[in-house]
Amino acid sequence: MKPGDKRPDAASMLRVDQAGEYGATRIYAGQLAVLGDRAPAARVIAGMAAQEEAHRKRFDAMILERGVRPTALQPVWNVAGFALGAVTAAIGPEAAMACTAAIETEIDRHYGQQLEALGDTDPELSDRIREFRADEVAHRDHALAAGAERAPAYPLMFHAIRLGCRAAIALSKRI
Repeated sequence: MKPGDKRPDAASMLRVDQAGEYGATRIYAGQLAVLGDRAPAARVIAGMAAQEEAHRKRFDAMILERGVRPTALQPVWNVAGFALGAVTAAIGPEAAMACTAAIETEIDRHYGQQLEALGDTDPELSDRIREFRADEVAHRDHALAAGAERAPAYPLMFHAIRLGCRAAIALSKRI
């Protein structure tokens, strides 16, 4: 995009959205590694992880189709995502749900901003973002219903994770 150009940067949006979906799959992988597959929360997390993996695959395809460079930070998000998932799950299932509630709250906001910026300039991307946003909101709502707010130090954890998510979004847009 040229300086002063007001058109949305679809390449940057795709880059950050693909990175976010990848990060989500790593967070859930970390949570499942700690919780195992028998905990009631693990079944729910596995279902959300499967949706995030489908989102990632669709964004991967769009990146390839459009020749967009993915983020160079993927190795960082691999480790950071898994670690965040493992740590929150180690605190307990409610903390794992608090992590989901925080991230999905931020992603709902992020996707909303993208949809507003896109307007009707890129129907394919807008449709994917709208579809995936609905899934993310459902994940957040499920996490809240599953006791996210009962996690130890919930307000602190919620806001710290949201802040980290905002930082990851800002970095992945450019790097």
